[in-house]
Amino acid sequence: MASFFQDARLPQQRVVEGIAFPAVVVPSAPASAAATGAGVDEFLAAVRSERATRLEPLVRDAGALLLRGFPARTAADFDRAVDAFGYEELPYVGGAAPRTNVVGRVFTANESPPDQKIPFHHEMAQVEPKSGGETPIVLSHYVYKRMKEKFPEFVEKLENDGLIYTRVLGEGDDPSSPIGRGWQSTFLTKDKDVAEERAAKLGMKLEWTDDGVKTIMGPIPAVKWDESRGRKIWFNSMVAAYTGWKDARNDPVKAVTFGDGSPLPGEVIHECGKILEEECVAVPWQHGDILLIDNWAVLHSRRSFEPPRRILASLCK
Repeated sequence: MASFFQDARLPQQRVVEGIAFPAVVVPSAPASAAATGAGVDEFLAAVRSERATRLEPLVRDAGALLLRGFPARTAADFDRAVDAFGYEELPYVGGAAPRTNVVGRVFTANESPPDQKIPFHHEMAQVEPKSGGETPIVLSHYVYKRMKEKFPEFVEKLENDGLIYTRVLGEGDDPSSPIGRGWQSTFLTKDKDVAEERAAKLGMKLEWTDDGVKTIMGPIPAVKWDESRGRKIWFNSMVAAYTGWKDARNDPVKAVTFGDGSPLPGEVIHECGKILEEECVAVPWQHGDILLIDNWAVLHSRRSFEPPRRILASLCK
């Protein structure tokens, strides 16, 4: 039986260690007739039937898969598409980004102002921006490889000590900040005791202040072992915290330290940022795109943009 999905190439793709990154599929010739506004059910049926045999192997090999040209073009369609993949929902508890639930298990992506760039970190699309607003992605194991080659002593200390992340939250959300989620929406409660319990499950300590709370996460690993692929990965938000966790309450230089509490060397952080930019792929969004990112394999970020732009996201286990 012919596949509903056909491999495609985009000019922005990179070939990393012999594999195109990200993988891209478009409707095959038999599916093209269905890839109209009336073809959502056919698309979802194809996702269910070919997920394990066709789509997941591409995600595993490439780390990320872009589905382009398919008829899931509304928030409700996207919610149904997420459901068709069959993954268990991962509630957004403990994260910093301001987000709004749209429908079902679909949320807006980070709602920080459009002129702000969101640095690379670990963790699909609706209204494409007039310009900019790409979601650059980069392979975690390749970043580790480059950092290990360039800064072996730094990476050794990182592997031995891990990192500590510190963030100060207000009570309510601050939409002007890329990390402006208040503690009540961060922990999905107005009860401090419940917030303490949920923070503890995440390995996070809370220190309450007069008008908010300081969260302390760590020491936690900055480099992890991807058992399914048999390789070390750069699994941290070090650059994002050091360069981007800035608002009225937070000083980014103090937001992340080595696990022993010692400061990170700024020059190395900035060089890591350059490596992330050098190795990343940034595909301009088109209405209806769905991008699957394996959070173990890939870091992602956001470029500044000219509104309007509406990117929706769903986190899955």
